[in-house]
Amino acid sequence: MTENKVDILISRIMDATGISSQAELAKELGINRSGITHARNKNHIPDNWIIKLFRRFRVNPDWVDTGKGPVFWDQKHTDEGGDFRRIPKVAARLSAGTGSFECDPDISQFLSFPSAWLSRKGSAAAMVAMEVFGQSMEPLIREGDTVLIDQSQTRIMAGAIYAVGVDDTILVKRLEKHPDALVLCSDNKDFSPIHLDIHALEKVRVLGRVIWSCREYR
Repeated sequence: MTENKVDILISRIMDATGISSQAELAKELGINRSGITHARNKNHIPDNWIIKLFRRFRVNPDWVDTGKGPVFWDQKHTDEGGDFRRIPKVAARLSAGTGSFECDPDISQFLSFPSAWLSRKGSAAAMVAMEVFGQSMEPLIREGDTVLIDQSQTRIMAGAIYAVGVDDTILVKRLEKHPDALVLCSDNKDFSPIHLDIHALEKVRVLGRVIWSCREYR
C-alpha cells in the first residue's frame, strides 16, 4: 500500500520542528485536529500551512515538498564556513490567530550565533530574537535589551524566564506554576506579580523560554 504523501510531509515537518504530535502540529497551525484528517483524506497539504511553518520555524518549503536541499531557509544564508547560524529578529507582537510571534517573511535583520552553541541550548529552528520593552525585568533585563527565545521550550520550569502572550501583548516574565494558577513574576520589585487563575489561563500562551540576552550601550 502506497504511503499517503501528507503522512510523509507531516513526518518531515515534525522531525524538523521538534513538534511531537499531530495535535501539537494543529495547535501550531491554528487549526482543528480535524483539519489534518481532512488534508490526509485529500492527500494534499494547504499552501497556508507551509507559509505558517516558514514564518514560525523558517522551514524551507522546497525541502518540505521534496525532502531535498536545506531543511531551513536560514541555511541558505549562513556565514561563510557554516559555523554560524542566523536567527531572525522579530517584532514584539503576536500573529493573529495562532498567538505566536508575527514574523515578516521579508525579515532583513538577523543575529548570528555559533551553530554548536545553539544546538546545546535548544532548537535553533524555533529560535527568534526580540527587543524587550518595559522595565519589569530590571536589572537583569533592561528596556531595549535583545533576548533570544526558543519557541520549542514551552514546558514551564519554575523560576525560568519566558516570553508569554497575554491577550494581544507579549510579556517577558519569570513563571511560577501553582495548582490551577500561573504567576508571572518580575525581577523589578516595583512590579507586583500577576496571578492568573484557571479562567484567565485561556488568554495565556507560553511562547518560549528566554535563553540569552544582550545589551547595546547607547
